Amino acid sequence: MALRGVNVLTKARYADVTKYCDLLSRLEADGGLPPRLGDNSNGNSLDTASPTAAWTNNSMDQIEFDRFADEYHDQHRENVAVTGEAPEYFAEYKIKKLRQAVDGDRVGASHICDFGSGIGNSIPFFRRHFPEASLTSCDVSERSLALSDQRYPNSTNYLLIENNRIPSGPDAFDVVFSACVFHHIRHEQHAMWLRELHRITKSGGLIAIFEHNPLNPLTVRAVNTCPFDVNAKLIFARDLARSLVGTGWVLPRIRYNLFFPRRLARLRPLEDKLHWLPLGAQYVALARKA
Repeated sequence: MALRGVNVLTKARYADVTKYCDLLSRLEADGGLPPRLGDNSNGNSLDTASPTAAWTNNSMDQIEFDRFADEYHDQHRENVAVTGEAPEYFAEYKIKKLRQAVDGDRVGASHICDFGSGIGNSIPFFRRHFPEASLTSCDVSERSLALSDQRYPNSTNYLLIENNRIPSGPDAFDVVFSACVFHHIRHEQHAMWLRELHRITKSGGLIAIFEHNPLNPLTVRAVNTCPFDVNAKLIFARDLARSLVGTGWVLPRIRYNLFFPRRLARLRPLEDKLHWLPLGAQYVALARKA
């Protein structure tokens, strides 16, 4: 079916994206890109034995994420201190960008799913920027969901992910949001979860996946020094875009974000014009369900 409100890429723009992907592929092959997270100097993936690296066994994942739940906020605050901002700045930044995408694509947002919602850092900003929306938070960590409910009671619905399935009916959400979750999932499992998110999204709905950018050396350093990211494996934007297409999503596009730390905050109004530049600390992968 035709999607209302979708700006279809022109042939010229598509050609630019293709050239960019090819360029990144050549750079990576020549060793010109930072190392992928999860790969050590011997070429052995550090995430192979880690329960946090994949959501393939929910009981193990729950134990690992439950262990980090109580200390997550303090560790995250310490890890991002070098930027001059608190975790709340980054949480709200993503929701603001989601609001822009929803408005730009003219997508209804009456029902939103926060996939991998953790301890609920995004909840107050969903309430601020999507005040009329029904929000559902889902995660594999029961402890994280309990902490979220304690922090923001009566603010969201909760779903505990078990047995590699989100306990929701099909076509339930207008918008599916994920903030820095997929780098904790084994890359070979990305397609399974993208299909599951596709299943619960309404026709014409939007998916927005925010991820760390492995092309940004400061991001790589931050992830390498973050305790709860010890087994993370970052995802190149082009790979995530291809996975979206391969799992039924349409019109994927990438926008890079977070170019300037607080000491250069006066330059932040330029960030919207730099969304094409693959040097931002993070990026968002957007796509629609036909």
